[in-house]
Amino acid sequence: MARATARHILVPTEAKCLELKAAIEAGADFAQVARDNSTCPSGRSGGDLGSFGPGQMVKEFDTVVFSAPLNVVQGPVKTQFGYHLLEVTSRQD
Repeated sequence: MARATARHILVPTEAKCLELKAAIEAGADFAQVARDNSTCPSGRSGGDLGSFGPGQMVKEFDTVVFSAPLNVVQGPVKTQFGYHLLEVTSRQD
């Protein structure tokens, strides 16, 4: 069964999501940006979501997590919770 580990940042607007993505791409630390900005409780741990399999996260998450390249920030990804930046840190297919 496929498994992945990922981290994310959740914010309420696409504009904020794009702003944070630009900061990370310019060298800001993903975990610190998550701690400072994410509205998800995982933000306290740098956005770390731990290990999970297909179907354990919302569909929009699964689509990205199980197809995106590793260690590349993806997003904005819109879900019913808001806008996410996602980074897949490992995956076993």
